[in-house]
Amino acid sequence: MAKPDLVGSWPARFLFIGCGNMAGAMLARWLDSGLPADRVDVIRPSGKPVADDVAVHTRLAGPVASGTLVLLGCKPQQLAQVSQDLAGLIGEGATIVSILAGVPMARLREAFPNAGSIVRCMPNLPVRIGRGVCVLYANDDAPGQARALATNLCTPLGLVEWLEDEALFDAATALAGCGPAFLYRFIDTLAVAGAELGLDPAQAARMALATTEGAAMSAAAGDTSPAAMADAVASKGGMTRQGLDILDRPDGLAPLLGETLRAARDRGVELASLAKG
Repeated sequence: MAKPDLVGSWPARFLFIGCGNMAGAMLARWLDSGLPADRVDVIRPSGKPVADDVAVHTRLAGPVASGTLVLLGCKPQQLAQVSQDLAGLIGEGATIVSILAGVPMARLREAFPNAGSIVRCMPNLPVRIGRGVCVLYANDDAPGQARALATNLCTPLGLVEWLEDEALFDAATALAGCGPAFLYRFIDTLAVAGAELGLDPAQAARMALATTEGAAMSAAAGDTSPAAMADAVASKGGMTRQGLDILDRPDGLAPLLGETLRAARDRGVELASLAKG
């Protein structure tokens, strides 16, 4: 059976510079959404395969063809070497989408001075199942065509959010990019807390996972805020209200999550400063 084409108009060529967990998740979802595998080339030193019929190379043999979408998915600390090897091969006919955390637009433009448009993108891992978040930013000089292309490509990955101020990119990354890891930790901790009450650990883990999955789906489908939904199921004097009173304490969930996101955001600022250096 042919795969559904959820984009309709794919770039003539895709070139992945690196294909780790995040870039691999994006590629897998795009292939599931109708991207022809024969349009994709992946550059990775190991030469390890990434998907059926996707060409993998250890190095770029020649100039990048005009109309190519270059996904920059290497490790941020590898950017200097990657740009040294590839910058001269990527011309103005190519569009770069960078998923490098903590690498600002100015550093990307410095690394690839001859490239066409550059778009920063911060996805999160649920993009693999089309339920992720992609935060996007481009300079004001990026043409509408590049912005439309990025939006079009990210739509089958999940929610697409454009930022108008790059200074907010680290904050958005802390929330959406790092957020799944924080939620995974919450799910695990919820299960551990259930086990400490006497439940079988495996049973508690299944219940915690199903509970958070169902709650997230109902929150997404609901027409009221999650805060209102929580209050609606918390009867006065009941079990849920008693538990919420703990989470809602001045030293409870709100300050903990605020500290968590600030720590992640501030690390992004530090990484950006190191990238500029």
